Amino acid sequence: MTAAFWETKSLEEMTQKEWESLCDGCGKCCLQKFIDDDAVEEYEVTDHINDNEKIHYTNIVCTYLNTKKCECTQYERRTELVPDCVKLTKENLKDIFFMPNSCTYRRLYEGRGIPSWHPLLNKGKKHVMHAKGMSVRNKTVFETDVDLNNFEDYIAIWPLEDLD
Repeated sequence: MTAAFWETKSLEEMTQKEWESLCDGCGKCCLQKFIDDDAVEEYEVTDHINDNEKIHYTNIVCTYLNTKKCECTQYERRTELVPDCVKLTKENLKDIFFMPNSCTYRRLYEGRGIPSWHPLLNKGKKHVMHAKGMSVRNKTVFETDVDLNNFEDYIAIWPLEDLD
């Protein structure tokens, strides 16, 4: 990979290796989220958000997330094992309403640049991201350890934080 490729290439121009390296590995995409919509009676998966709706993040994570490393333990099979898991691609990037503001894909898509705590700017290491509190490390509970009917008890605002 060339140095600072994200400054010279559009997201569409990036190679698959470059694209994958943009993931900061924070694990926030693995948080359970829900859309506050009083009109909906039952849980349903959606690929859009309406103007009158708001996304709420919880501190509940998928059981496949290694919360120390902030990495999926089943990355290659994640969409097979968890049908709701979204594989972010160049094609569906425009539909990233569910990604947190700090997500590097979202930041680049919105023209905000790569954050200073990103591993690409820190010798490939995640220590700065963890130290700045930008990952899920030490902040979550597994979905198997909670009653998902009480998800409101797990609403979290820290996933909405973004630095620089």
